Amino acid sequence: MDKRQKKRILIFLLVPVLAILLFVTDDLLIRVITIAVMIIYVAFIIFLRDSVRFDGRYSINEKDDIDDDYNLPPISDHDESFKIVSKNSKVEVITSDNYNPEFKAPKTTLIPPDLRERFEEIANESLPPEIGHDGQFTFALEKMLTVIKDAYSAHTAVFFWYNKKKEKLTIEKFVSAAPNEIAKRKFDIEDDILSKIVQKGEPELLSDISPAAESDVIRYYDKAQGIRSFVGVPLFYEGSLIAIIAVDSKVGDQFGIETIYSLGRFVRVITMIIQIFEEKHSDSVSQQRLKGLLNLIGPETNFDTEEGVLSSMQNALSDLIEWDAFVFVYFKPVEQKFEALRVTNKTSLKYVGQGLQIDLSGTLVGKAILSGIPVKIDDTASDSYKRYSKSEDLTFDGSFMAIPLMYGSQNFGVLCFESLKKNIYTNSDVKFLNNSVNIISYIIYSHSSQTLIKSLIALDLETRALNLETFKERLSSDLYKANSLNVPGALALIKIDEFLEQESLFDGDPLPKVLKVVAESIAKEMTPLNIFGRVDGKIFAVYFFNTDSKNVFIWAEKLRVKIARKPIAIVSKQNTYTISIGVASTHGKLDTDEVFNNAELALQKAVEKGGNAVRNIN
Repeated sequence: MDKRQKKRILIFLLVPVLAILLFVTDDLLIRVITIAVMIIYVAFIIFLRDSVRFDGRYSINEKDDIDDDYNLPPISDHDESFKIVSKNSKVEVITSDNYNPEFKAPKTTLIPPDLRERFEEIANESLPPEIGHDGQFTFALEKMLTVIKDAYSAHTAVFFWYNKKKEKLTIEKFVSAAPNEIAKRKFDIEDDILSKIVQKGEPELLSDISPAAESDVIRYYDKAQGIRSFVGVPLFYEGSLIAIIAVDSKVGDQFGIETIYSLGRFVRVITMIIQIFEEKHSDSVSQQRLKGLLNLIGPETNFDTEEGVLSSMQNALSDLIEWDAFVFVYFKPVEQKFEALRVTNKTSLKYVGQGLQIDLSGTLVGKAILSGIPVKIDDTASDSYKRYSKSEDLTFDGSFMAIPLMYGSQNFGVLCFESLKKNIYTNSDVKFLNNSVNIISYIIYSHSSQTLIKSLIALDLETRALNLETFKERLSSDLYKANSLNVPGALALIKIDEFLEQESLFDGDPLPKVLKVVAESIAKEMTPLNIFGRVDGKIFAVYFFNTDSKNVFIWAEKLRVKIARKPIAIVSKQNTYTISIGVASTHGKLDTDEVFNNAELALQKAVEKGGNAVRNIN
């Protein structure tokens, strides 16, 4: 017990002692006064106790259970303040040395044992490997809609694309407590709340939707859901409204103005994502297209054959543009017509066939050919569009693009691309391909020139028949083919008989004109299975595949008679000429020299007879 406490006890004891001394006196008045003072004293003590104050140093709640032996902590000479913060029997005292004004009672939180694992699983969720570029945006959008739905305790959070050209809204992604009730279709702009957002370009908020009005106001459900609250905000990109984010709830007055503001922040994030994906897609497409062009002119590209050119071109075009069907329309200079030379159909749908002749009038490809300008159709569902032929019967609805192959003033053909997706080809795609086909056009031009040179080298320029070397190459190939198929064949050697007497009748040499007429007469009597060549100055050769020597002999007799009766005009004069023909069977033979020797023996016999004759050797 300190001195201050002893002084206080002595002061409290002094009053009762004086009262006792005064009370024992004989004066009645003094006794009465003493009793009154004692009553006042006791009342004062009770007052002090009930007021829970003692010297302003500490407080004791009357409900606290204080033991008789409770001892207050000593108060230092420096008058440190203290505060009782516990109701326990043992009071915790916080002094100025250990007092923390931020002290709060601890809160108990239930923490799952797999908290870290679950958080890391969510935070580090990887993109599914099967998701391509287009799916990446959808994946990110779904995650964001999930956050929106959870944050606002919504029934459904949904993202709509807006097609301004067609005035339609299309659901891209949604997260809903009733996913099977979402209407999976396109929505026209009418009088509902989404249409109002499109028309005004402003957010819309509904706090108390009546059951009777729900179906008219909220149209993206197959049936009424009991929706009471709705909020929708527009999404702008490059100044145009392109999408809407909508959130609804079955609770009335669920959303407020603050919801619109916070959704605006989500809209901004989605806009940034769209921009990033667009730039990323543009970069990736550019790299892919560059790779395609490099492959087209790479060292491994084969331009020696027609098949090599077509295959290289198709492989490159697979990197340049997306397509489900590809057709290479080629101009054939000899036939003077455009034809489908290469057709690749990746779908199971019916499509045009290879070798189809193109109608220049009334078709999309014909329009590209005649105008030299690319043709792009975003939706081929209309029956008015004919791709290649006016008589075609195709159900290949989607997108179509035709790029003419121009080099200089020459049109070599058209590259045709078709996709099952509508509106897939952009104006930038058309521009890029139209610039890129210059390379392809040059390649085709070069190949055509090489082919033409080779064909000219292989041809006799006077008669347009094959020269001897080329004829023997073709003959050798057909002999092997006939032998493998075990079919007959025959070779006919045709010689223009001597006409020394006729030469004197003409000014100049009549031989070139005679050669040309005879060659034309022979060509008219041939079939696609024949090989026709000029093997010597006045000698032609014709090989007959799958025809025996007897039938070739009959053919030769008809040709001999026809030529002998045909007058040939040279300047102002005309005369007739004759031919001799030797026929030899090629059945079972593979040696071209042997076949030629046999045919020459037969021809020699015809000439020895005096010409204008046909002889046969089996």
